[in-house]
Formats: sequence, structure tokens, C-alpha cells
Amino acid sequence: MATLPDGVGLDVSLKHTEQPTNTFLIDWSSGQISGMDEGLKAMRQAVEIVLQNERFRWQIYDSNFGTELEDLIGEEYDYIVSELPRRIEEAFSMDSRILSIENFQFAEQGSGKVTVSFDVVTVYGTLSEEVET
Repeated sequence: MATLPDGVGLDVSLKHTEQPTNTFLIDWSSGQISGMDEGLKAMRQAVEIVLQNERFRWQIYDSNFGTELEDLIGEEYDYIVSELPRRIEEAFSMDSRILSIENFQFAEQGSGKVTVSFDVVTVYGTLSEEVET
């Protein structure tokens, strides 16, 4: 009794196919869809969405999606500086289109806030981003 359909077996080779990055673009000021795009523009939006969503908060997202930045609020500057790069790199580790996160630069703001800027190197180009905790 066969467990697999005819013509399918362990000797069949699999072919990897890249999926397109076509996505709906969001106009953040109006909150409406403003068209479709792909490539670097789509990657910028994907990066922004990951950075804006706290991990484990929304059931719509997989547990690997988002960042873990909220619990850094109020922590010591040295702890934040040591922890932020790891957490940001981890947030993007599941996306194969992102090659690396580089050039972390920290700035201590008043009232205990820390701003970090960094570059996201993708297969489509490099994006500059900034996060405040």
C-alpha cells in the first residue's frame, strides 16, 4: 500500500523559488493604502512594521514577529546600549531578505530616553532606521 501519490518519492528534488515582495503600501499619515510596490520600498515598510510592533502582543502575528523593546524603558543607559543591538538583530533574523544590521549609533535623550539609529542591509539595498526607547 503506497503512502505517497504516484510519482512522488524521496528521490524527487525540490526547487527553491523566491517569492515576490509585492505589497500594499500604507500612507501612514492617512492610514490608507496608497498603491503597491516591491523591492526597497516594500522592504522599508516591512522593517517599519516590525519595529512598530511589540513581540508577543498581537495574536495575528507569529511569535517570531516584532521587537522586544518596551521592557527596556526606564533601564540604565549601559544596559540599553548592550541589549538593543541584539534585540533588533533578533527581530529581523527570520527575514531572509535582510542580510545584516549595521552601524548602531546611540544618543541619550533627556528624561532617560535613548535613541538608536542603524542601517538595515537588505538584498534590495540599505535602509537607515531609528528607534527610541
